[in-house]
Amino acid sequence: MNDKTFYAAMYLRLSRDDEEKQAGTRAESGSIASQRELVRSFINGQPDMELYDSYVDDGWSGGNFDRPEFKRMMEDVEAGRVNCVVVKDLSRFGRDYIEAGRYIQKTFPALGVRFIALTDHYDSFLAGTGESSIVLPVKNFINDSYCRDISTKVRAGLEAKRRNGECTAPFAVYGYKKDENNKNRLAVDEYAAGIVKQIFEWKIQGMAVSAIADRLNEMGVLSPKEYKKSKGVRYNGGFAGAGYSRWGSVSVKRILTNEMYIGHLVQGKTGKVNYKVKKIVEKPQAEWVRVENTHEPVIPEDDFRIVQELLKTDSRKSPQTGCSGMFAGLLFCGDCGEQMIRRVVRYKGKQKVYYICSTKNRGDGCSRHSIEEDILKMLVENTVQRHANAFLEEKRLFDTAKGKEMDFAAVSGSDREMQRLKQEQDKYYALCAGLYEDLRLGVVSKDEFERLHAGFQQKAGELEKAREKQEKLVRDMFQKGVLSAGRLKAFQNCAELKEIDRHTISSLVKRIYVYEGRRIEIEFYFMDQYGVMLGLNGRQEQPGKSSGRGA
Repeated sequence: MNDKTFYAAMYLRLSRDDEEKQAGTRAESGSIASQRELVRSFINGQPDMELYDSYVDDGWSGGNFDRPEFKRMMEDVEAGRVNCVVVKDLSRFGRDYIEAGRYIQKTFPALGVRFIALTDHYDSFLAGTGESSIVLPVKNFINDSYCRDISTKVRAGLEAKRRNGECTAPFAVYGYKKDENNKNRLAVDEYAAGIVKQIFEWKIQGMAVSAIADRLNEMGVLSPKEYKKSKGVRYNGGFAGAGYSRWGSVSVKRILTNEMYIGHLVQGKTGKVNYKVKKIVEKPQAEWVRVENTHEPVIPEDDFRIVQELLKTDSRKSPQTGCSGMFAGLLFCGDCGEQMIRRVVRYKGKQKVYYICSTKNRGDGCSRHSIEEDILKMLVENTVQRHANAFLEEKRLFDTAKGKEMDFAAVSGSDREMQRLKQEQDKYYALCAGLYEDLRLGVVSKDEFERLHAGFQQKAGELEKAREKQEKLVRDMFQKGVLSAGRLKAFQNCAELKEIDRHTISSLVKRIYVYEGRRIEIEFYFMDQYGVMLGLNGRQEQPGKSSGRGA
């Protein structure tokens, strides 16, 4: 390479933010085309300069130097193929004033590379200790401040959209697509939504997460990543691996735990460290932005809550049948609270299935709590059917009360739990008032007064929150009905069927506790709603776990 000839790199850059800011009549001044024309004209006018190559980072931020074409240019610089870099202005080179200064004032001089920023009138070969060397760091600092300001405004805008219930993600979650008329709203993707529904159905039936993934792969169902690619979407998820992507336990569980499928938008789970660092970090759940009822749900909320309970427990499939048992994930020891495990005993061609406490099985104490599967099934069926009939009867009376045009005040006044909570709350407020008289009479010291008063106030506050929760429950029941149509159908089916299947049991039963002597207690879902109906219908018994005992 001739020392008297400068082999120049033409570096051009335009970020999306710059493009939007210069939209309209000013867009051409900062465009790649105008930069190219200006730089090329300058190089062609220099007798000692020859264009080696052009390097264009179109759509890349100047906040850092992690840009593909910039890296390629530096490879040519370090290889000695380029000894001059020409840009339109300092902001095109970069907006990080520390890194920009390092390149211009240290890296390029060490490599013998000339740097020219045309509209800033900076030429490293002509710059000394004069005005240009003083102005350079000031301009770089201003460019950095501009980048920080743009980043702050963009983040604020995205945050406002999220809190307004608008989807800011570049891609829709599996099961949805971006609305054709509004890119910030989600619309149901019928095919993918059908797969999501099937995944939830399988989980309620008792399948393990890994078994669901295996089933999907066996059926040839495209994974979320591959499905997006098949639709022509340029998608690269953070969980993507190399090559063809298949369904796995992680992708299935991510679907089963995503509130997006019940119509709630949950965003802002991750974020960048700052405007200079691209690293993505997980945010604490308290900082997530959650807005309810922003789009059409794919999964009923009742089903979603049931699946969250099932995910807390183990529901492995049987190695013999390939299917999960009827009580998988639902059966617990009534004394130690650990899960019951299924055991099969074969003797002289006969098979006996029973359940025992897993704590006892490990040799860690407790007792066997053994119960045969046939007896357990009979007890559960009888207890569930009895509960379903009682629930449906109370619902019929509740609907009759609603039909009499009772207003909410009359309904809430009839709720026994709300009355009890209010009486308890009034008691603690009365105790607080009495403390002042005790303090005046010297019955209690000031320290005792402050301690007791704080305790009474805290208890009264807790009761206030519980009363508000109960009031909301009654209000929702009175205004929206007892349960979803799908869940009421499960109660109806349970009351009518002689033999109850896994889906019906897992839809209605939260947990089954097994005690010694073949006694069971069943904890049902929707006991709060059942209690409200009992109170409004004048029943005195308190709702709780239903029990049964085998012979």
